[in-house]
Amino acid sequence: MSGKPTIDHAFTGDDRGGAHDPTYAGALSFMRRRYTKVVAGADVAVWGVPFDGATSNRPGTRLGPQAIRRASVIFDGDPQYPSRIDPYDVLRVVDYGDCALPRGDLAGCREAIATESAKLIDAGVHLVTMGGDHFITLPLLRAHAAKYGPIGLVQFDAHQDTWDDGPGAISHGSFVLEAVREGLIDPARSIQVGIRTVSPRDCGIEILDAYQCHDMGPAAVAAAVKARTGQKGLAEGASYLTFDIDALDPAYAPGTGTPVAGGLSSAFALRTLWALRDVAFCGMDVVEMSPPYDHADTTAIAAATIMQHYLQALALRRRG
Repeated sequence: MSGKPTIDHAFTGDDRGGAHDPTYAGALSFMRRRYTKVVAGADVAVWGVPFDGATSNRPGTRLGPQAIRRASVIFDGDPQYPSRIDPYDVLRVVDYGDCALPRGDLAGCREAIATESAKLIDAGVHLVTMGGDHFITLPLLRAHAAKYGPIGLVQFDAHQDTWDDGPGAISHGSFVLEAVREGLIDPARSIQVGIRTVSPRDCGIEILDAYQCHDMGPAAVAAAVKARTGQKGLAEGASYLTFDIDALDPAYAPGTGTPVAGGLSSAFALRTLWALRDVAFCGMDVVEMSPPYDHADTTAIAAATIMQHYLQALALRRRG
């Protein structure tokens, strides 16, 4: 790590350039970005939604944002791989902290996520979210669709999340079905990658299951995603990226609530995401990271790296 040593950059630094805090000390924001509730002038706001009230198996994703922040500090202070640039020389990125959720009020949590995310999007920042179970993507999609109209959904996941748990259900297994019913996403521009469970319906969304992905390879998977989304600009039709960490095989991501064997490797997923760096995503989330089942921060490091790749892609597009 190069540069003059710093400490607690999350509070003492600005939102340009990398920090140089020691990896083992200092205030833990995402990649040492400035902690602030003031997003004026920022290009990107990273925040956490510590919610696991919708999980159907093992809980613990409410602790996901803390773990991802902790894991992210290993990337700070140097040019980033694979872009070889410091994205924070190009983008102003802040850590907005976490969404305030009313404990014991699940419907209130849903509204809090939708309201706070809409406020941030209306302020003009690009929103990058750390979950939280996959239910949180539904209110996030509501907020994004309110600005961009029906969105193309790019979903990395072991599950289709199109089960019917009833109208208004607080469930991490039905958010895609609800989003289609509400017209938040355009199924014709949506695709699910890494699926290895079976749901009664596909909602018209293209599916690349895990075995197909393994046979195709990252470049071909990325090409299929681009073909489905149309690679249009935000004004013509935006796409949203949601990455359920259980898209990865449990060997690479044991820290998740509903692990399914036979998934993608972290290298496969990252290579695919990097090949998608020119897709005009309007926002993204990483969800279902459950630290109680993690080992040596393996899953948290994967989640932080996914976000790091996404921010590099944003920076490259900004730089032109």
